[in-house]
Amino acid sequence: MILYTCGQKKRGPSFAHPCAKAGKALDAAGYEYEIKTVKGYRGMPLTWGSRGEDRAEIKRLSGTNEVPILVLDDGEVISGSGTIAKWAKEHPHSPAKSGG
Repeated sequence: MILYTCGQKKRGPSFAHPCAKAGKALDAAGYEYEIKTVKGYRGMPLTWGSRGEDRAEIKRLSGTNEVPILVLDDGEVISGSGTIAKWAKEHPHSPAKSGG
């Protein structure tokens, strides 16, 4: 399972940053996951020129260049912090399940 985020990763309060909301929801549901950060921050004009290139993998996986996105072990992609948080709440991790 891979969570793609901006450079903020899980920092900050979950109500203030989408990547924090997604990561903290996965943590609360008991998941272990890899975090991959991508460049091209929406709020930093200096990164706008390279944003398409920096987020090409995100665009290929989800159809958008926005993060966070979660890629499950079976390849399913869940986009957006609210959707990821909802998925985590509805699918809490069970130690008996393999692949986290």
